[in-house]
Amino acid sequence: MDITSLGFRTDLLLLELGGSEFRDTGEYVVVRTPQNPGFWWGNYLLYRTPFAPDDTELRLADFQREFPDAKHVAFGIDSTDGDAGAVDELTAAGFEIEPNVVMTAERVVPPPHANEQATYRFLSSDDDWEQVYHQSLACAEMTVDDDYREFTRRKLVAKREVVDAGNGKWFGAFDGDRLQSSLGLIFDGSGLGRFQNVQTSPEDRGRGLAGTLVHHAATYGLTQARKLVMVADPAYLAIRIYRSLGFADTETQLQIARPPA
Repeated sequence: MDITSLGFRTDLLLLELGGSEFRDTGEYVVVRTPQNPGFWWGNYLLYRTPFAPDDTELRLADFQREFPDAKHVAFGIDSTDGDAGAVDELTAAGFEIEPNVVMTAERVVPPPHANEQATYRFLSSDDDWEQVYHQSLACAEMTVDDDYREFTRRKLVAKREVVDAGNGKWFGAFDGDRLQSSLGLIFDGSGLGRFQNVQTSPEDRGRGLAGTLVHHAATYGLTQARKLVMVADPAYLAIRIYRSLGFADTETQLQIARPPA
């Protein structure tokens, strides 16, 4: 399956390792995660071209045919330049267009404000993973209801299975046994390592934990891969941390979604 975008190519790697299924129709790739139907970016259509005029209605019909029971609608565009196409049509139809920056590094430098008080290590126990679950809920940017808790639990089960199978590592910054910050780093076996879910508990932010943890993980990662990939929100402060460590902007990844009514 030929995917141009490094962001989506590594996304599909992570999904495949977690049990997702793909079907290439030529015009688009159907990405399906049966074990977690509420996972928007595990159940979406990845188109090979931007939205031309009048495509929104046609592609909505494609999505509804492929995912008749889905409450959300989600599209990706397999490009690198961030061009969504018919933006006015998409916005009028209730879609949110999210451009993310795909960053890469082949070497890293220490963070300018390293945190030397925490302990940095791999996750190693059920309790470590349970803390990641609760940390993910605490870091959520949406209302945490029963559906979101179930989605988060299923997603974390899949991630742990990927790590347990030897395809990567999950890292944590700890104060004693208490998790403060966490992230995943998964490898494709051919020279790429992809970061996942960098997050810091709200009460521990502003202490240099995330930057120091990314540096620890990246230093390890470059012993296993030649290039590391990070996808970041251009409007969020964390992108400045990644740039300070040596990650460079490489391409723009476009995700287009309409939340459940």
